[in-house]
Amino acid sequence: MKTLYQKFETLLQGTTNDFKRYLYEEVSWDSRMIGIIGARGVGKTTMVLQYIKENLDSKKSLYVSADDMYFGENKLFDLADDFYKNAGENLFIDEIHKYTDWSRELKNIYDSFPDLKIVFTGSSVLDILKGSSDLSRRAIIYKLQGLSFREYLRLFHSYDTEVYSLKQIVNNEVKLPNITHPLPLFNDYLRRGYYPFGLENEINLRLGQIIVQTLETDIPQYANLNIGTSRKLKRLLSIIAESVPFKPNFSKISKIIGVSRNSLDDYFSIMEKAGLIGQLRNKTSGIRGLGKVDKVYLDNTNIIFNLVGDKSNVGNIRETFFFNQMRLRNDVISSEKADFVIDDYTFEIGGKNKQQKQIEKDGKSFIIKDDIEFGYLNVIPLWAFGLNY
Repeated sequence: MKTLYQKFETLLQGTTNDFKRYLYEEVSWDSRMIGIIGARGVGKTTMVLQYIKENLDSKKSLYVSADDMYFGENKLFDLADDFYKNAGENLFIDEIHKYTDWSRELKNIYDSFPDLKIVFTGSSVLDILKGSSDLSRRAIIYKLQGLSFREYLRLFHSYDTEVYSLKQIVNNEVKLPNITHPLPLFNDYLRRGYYPFGLENEINLRLGQIIVQTLETDIPQYANLNIGTSRKLKRLLSIIAESVPFKPNFSKISKIIGVSRNSLDDYFSIMEKAGLIGQLRNKTSGIRGLGKVDKVYLDNTNIIFNLVGDKSNVGNIRETFFFNQMRLRNDVISSEKADFVIDDYTFEIGGKNKQQKQIEKDGKSFIIKDDIEFGYLNVIPLWAFGLNY
């Protein structure tokens, strides 16, 4: 355990609190068990370490990674037992999905040490709510999404911008203090701004590694699929990446990649959980997520540029950005007449020359234009929708 504490202290010393993710203030940190899930690279580990450094006594807290060599010979429960007996109060377990039988161990820890607070992070592939040991009644689960355009402005360029509601955005109330020309920043965000590690060099190399690890390790191992499945998932991802945007013909795709129609539904669902794609559904009759899949996008624009580069379809990039940024706070569905519907608002996405032919002049329909700095009447700049969280 001494080695684990030393690693923890080293990580803590290297953690800064200059920038915090949107979820930091939303987590009920006082709860007995908290789970934070999300795709690789979105900042789960940093957020946990920031909370410890800012709020807790490090002598009564311990952060460990479940893939540490320590767990090759030691059980997580035994670690929790020793930690608790030595007056430990807050146990943080990173990458819990890399520990065999993680759900049962967490349940036993929760039930055996009633005064111990537990926070764990894991891959978004994990279906926590269906865990074999019923963690759903014990843990509060939060999902962390990648950086918004607003968060990118703060982390990459130290520009502070407030969060705007959908109503404020459609009313063209968005302001960017100290930013005269937002478009160069927005275009940079589309290429490298969704992941915090975009600040570092070699983003394409690192993001490429994340995509491969997700397809070859996370999905096959944690979704109970064989390794051969990863090749089919790669093929499926390539089909989506090259589309404009992708309207799934499930029967045709099933034949191309050699899987059954039912398996294809599962593949799409798993890839969505893993943070690789997003599925746009039609009317849900008030029950989120039950509508028929109308379009499939890559999860975010950084992945598009990583897979396709400058061959990316500009219309696909615009729609992907809008869907990605708005889905966190809103129920986004497809529109029969335009591109998207949120509540009773209709949105058509396009470039600066986009006409209003498909849009009703009813006060609730909007043209979202790329390549414009500021909005007017029912015309809104695309970048403004990146300030919703």
